[in-house]
Amino acid sequence: MEMPKLKKKMKMLLSVLAAAAVVTIIVNSRSGDKELEGGLSATAPSAVSKGEKSDPKPFQVYSGAKLHSSYASMEEAVAAAERMPQASIREEGKPGMLWNNYKPFTVYQGDKFLGDFEEYPEAVKLAKSFANSKVLFKDEDQPIWTFEGLPARTDMIDAPLIAQMPELPRGCEVTSLVMMLNYAGIDTDKMELAERVKKNPTPYEKKNGVIYFGNPYDGFVGDMYTFSKPGYGVYHGPIYELAEQYLPGRVIDMTGSQFEDILHAVKNGKPVWVISNTWFSQLPDSLFQTWETPTGQVKITYKEHSVLITGYDEKYIYFNDPLAEVKNRKIAVASFRAAWEQMGSQAITYV
Repeated sequence: MEMPKLKKKMKMLLSVLAAAAVVTIIVNSRSGDKELEGGLSATAPSAVSKGEKSDPKPFQVYSGAKLHSSYASMEEAVAAAERMPQASIREEGKPGMLWNNYKPFTVYQGDKFLGDFEEYPEAVKLAKSFANSKVLFKDEDQPIWTFEGLPARTDMIDAPLIAQMPELPRGCEVTSLVMMLNYAGIDTDKMELAERVKKNPTPYEKKNGVIYFGNPYDGFVGDMYTFSKPGYGVYHGPIYELAEQYLPGRVIDMTGSQFEDILHAVKNGKPVWVISNTWFSQLPDSLFQTWETPTGQVKITYKEHSVLITGYDEKYIYFNDPLAEVKNRKIAVASFRAAWEQMGSQAITYV
């Protein structure tokens, strides 16, 4: 074939192929509009989202000491945290907690959460196993117990001295409590507390040598106002409930603690209400008797007494005594401790 004719045919072929390609592009662009919209438009946002920051989720939910999840709003965080034990909510980058469902007493080692408890003695027992530990009450900033221990002595707490006599011959418990409440800034008096403390209405009866009477753990037993009628006193439970009416959410029942552990409150400048006896030493068994009560047997002594601890040093415990009417009266530590433990290690303070 001659070269001019070959070149002419090749040129025509290329023109046909080019025209066909144009037609294909036009057809595909029209028929593929939906595919284009459903394909590129669907994938475009994901491509953009990779370059954008996700919505901030500053509200962090912790389970114990571990971060569990994060949320954009406080409402979402609370909804999630309420379903979890030992949960707390914190705002990212900010100190403190916004919300928690901890039990009243929490234990930390430094800033590490170790556990939460309903009772003070349980919390302290765990804390003693960890150096640099502390116990908080309702997550207040001020620890109520610290691993570092106690100073050798404390300054004397200047709680008012109030006499139980002559109006309340058996009113040492409410009189010691009113000294504590007055020191806390509460305007009340011993007669008001005597009226408001929970009472146990069980009458005194002695039958076949067995005494049937009320239980001081349940309420004040007998008559507080005179020795001419049967009566006894009241223990820590009803006193705690009464104190809560005046200091809601601030009262701590330390009953069952080791003696040195209640002194942490004194170290922190808070007096401690306690049950002891009028001898402030361990009593012989002969001074105790057992009663039958509606809630079980109880062992009591008529030497039972209540005072308010106001300080300590290496040798002595200092306290306000509503019966002896002595402010900052002192008794040797070992003797006072023995009496307190024999009477059930009962103690109440506040924050």
